[in-house]
Amino acid sequence: MVKKILIGVFALFFIVVLGVVVFVFSTYDRDYSEQYPVSDLKVEADSAMIERGRYLVYGPAHCMDCHSPMEQVVKNEDNSELPLSGGFGLQIPPGIFYAPNITPDKETGIGNYSDGELYRMMRHNITRSGQATIDFMPFINMANEDIYSIIAFLKSQKPVKNKMPETEFSFLGKMLLAFGAIKSGEPDKPILDKVVPDSSVEYGKYLAYSVANCRGCHTDRDLKSGEFIGDDYAGGMIFGPDDFTKGWVYVTPNLTPHSESGVMSDWSEDDFIERMRGGKGYETSPMPWVPFAKMSDNDLKAIYRFLISLKPVNNEITKVAISPEEK
Repeated sequence: MVKKILIGVFALFFIVVLGVVVFVFSTYDRDYSEQYPVSDLKVEADSAMIERGRYLVYGPAHCMDCHSPMEQVVKNEDNSELPLSGGFGLQIPPGIFYAPNITPDKETGIGNYSDGELYRMMRHNITRSGQATIDFMPFINMANEDIYSIIAFLKSQKPVKNKMPETEFSFLGKMLLAFGAIKSGEPDKPILDKVVPDSSVEYGKYLAYSVANCRGCHTDRDLKSGEFIGDDYAGGMIFGPDDFTKGWVYVTPNLTPHSESGVMSDWSEDDFIERMRGGKGYETSPMPWVPFAKMSDNDLKAIYRFLISLKPVNNEITKVAISPEEK
């Protein structure tokens, strides 16, 4: 009797597992093109728009830090604008993700992409073939004019021929796609048409959430799903150890104005700007210091004013950089 029960339990378990596997492999690569069709957008670029795009790409949006070869990024101490010819492979539990070549090369880059396809990618995290991808780029709530400016600049670059490997989702990643944990992005409504750059708290919030991705690193996340599991801007996300950090481990600091655990609690606006212009404190720091040093004073003031307006969160980060010898 017991043997029959055990056989039945194992058979049921096998059927459930098989069902999950079949479901995952038949649904993970669903096509979102009907839900998010490619628009017939044609960006009417002018010199001012291209220059705004260049500023965003090489400044607050720090595209270079992912879309340029990592060995060049690490050594780039003179603020050079490296070609966006493709970056490194980020190995995390959902898979290995390659930052693609986003120069206008027709064979290996975005030279054959329409403006509508690029817009959909930035607005909804939908690839050219219609599949959802993990939201490394925090641009779903970026203003239309800023997205248009980035598209205009990307199309104006010199093409670089550099074929990158395809992103590969692990079984966990395919499960997350199949069950909707990794999904298309849905922007807040109404979508902003344009923003006026100034030094206000509101503009700082826009930059921190929708352009510079401060939240993406300075909030603790579950690396298996990408979900945020900590308080916004309270720090605690871990980077490394890996080849690029040369064995170092980095923990993002608490940016809220908590009097005891907030790293910026006693910083003035000038202190913040000076630090953002000061460059790397550690050679392999994952913080995009080079692009952020290019940001305008007004943009840095806006981010500072937004961060000090946050609700203080007590989250003590005892050490932000741990050497290989200390582990």
